[in-house]
Amino acid sequence: MVRVTHWIHTIAFFALLISGAAILVAHPRLYWGETGAYGSPALLELPLPLNTDQSGWGRSLHFLAAWLAVGNGSLYMLSGIWRGHFRSNSKSDMMQYTSLQRQTYLTVIFILFPLMIATGLAMSPAVASVVPLLPGIFGGHQSSRTFHFFSAVLLTAFLIVHIAKVYRAGFGDRMRSMISGSGV
Repeated sequence: MVRVTHWIHTIAFFALLISGAAILVAHPRLYWGETGAYGSPALLELPLPLNTDQSGWGRSLHFLAAWLAVGNGSLYMLSGIWRGHFRSNSKSDMMQYTSLQRQTYLTVIFILFPLMIATGLAMSPAVASVVPLLPGIFGGHQSSRTFHFFSAVLLTAFLIVHIAKVYRAGFGDRMRSMISGSGV
């Protein structure tokens, strides 16, 4: 289950990165509060080339990949809880990692991913019409987008460190293990 959900999530994550970048270049400014548009003061203006032609396909792919990631992540979490994958005892898979690695992993799984989901939903006008409190939790629709962006930056940093650690631990052996399930 861990291997299958890992590779499904890898595909979904890269689709989210690509589509998120397309959405971002369509409007590379971040705001705080409920509204934000060109001409109004931005909290942060990103030095990206403006390209409004990318927004349509980017939003469609982002929405599709997000639901794939949510479904896959939910399956992974439920399976991990049921199998004791997240426990910190000597029988757990987690014990092969350092304390910092375990804490970082659990932070990503139980804080950053849920934050990404919540801020993504808070940006949705359809969701906000049903649960109007949700955008307010983050300070408004545009604040939700800003939280979403910085959470994505942290998740991308985690991914880069994760790949670097896999490379240092023996990329070929680790990849074989994650593809075939054979021990390292």
